[in-house]
Amino acid sequence: MHAAMKLSKTTFDILDNFSGINQSIHVKSGNKLRTISVMKNILAEADVDEDFSSDFAIYDLSQFLSLVRVVHGIEDSELKFNNEKFVTISDGRNKTNYFFADPSVIVSPPDKNLSLPTEDVSFRITQQQLTKLRQSAAILNLPDLSIVGDGQKVVVKIHDRKTDSSNDFGFPVGETDKKFSFNFKLENIKLISGDYDVIISRKLLSKWSTSSGSIRYYIALEPDFEFEE
Repeated sequence: MHAAMKLSKTTFDILDNFSGINQSIHVKSGNKLRTISVMKNILAEADVDEDFSSDFAIYDLSQFLSLVRVVHGIEDSELKFNNEKFVTISDGRNKTNYFFADPSVIVSPPDKNLSLPTEDVSFRITQQQLTKLRQSAAILNLPDLSIVGDGQKVVVKIHDRKTDSSNDFGFPVGETDKKFSFNFKLENIKLISGDYDVIISRKLLSKWSTSSGSIRYYIALEPDFEFEE
């Protein structure tokens, strides 16, 4: 039997965010959490303070997190991992034995680290700017996020790419001497709160890293793009 451990609020929030990318997770021993969407178009990884002593898989991550938060309390919950079959969650008064899933039923990231094939556009976007984009998209019912360069500015905007007369909302986030247009589905930008350094590859992959670099998302772009060096 392993020693009991606690989940920090930060790690809890990361797992909560990851549950929106994939309802299941296969945690590997060590201090890194990784997940990938079932469609394989979003991969996320985070360096955490906890050091997990063994591998385990949770099929319904939201259910597990609700159990920790609602029944036991995040700050009070102690996790004791038992021979890789289940975890005992205890708050000093109550305890739950929560059984793990078979890892083979979970869509998990490949073991090898992902890297961008090219680095063609980079900029920084703040939490406040991301919030404004989401609020505007919800109000205007807009599905698409585009990163556009006109040879001078890098502009981030939301719009509906299928409609020529679409409403749009955007703002500059940097400077460039290139002309390009890269597109995302806004629903794929599933980021935990924070400021992000963004790098886009014309090979249709992007990397979004928190300022500290401890949380990283690799998000696929839509297939249509324009890029002039």
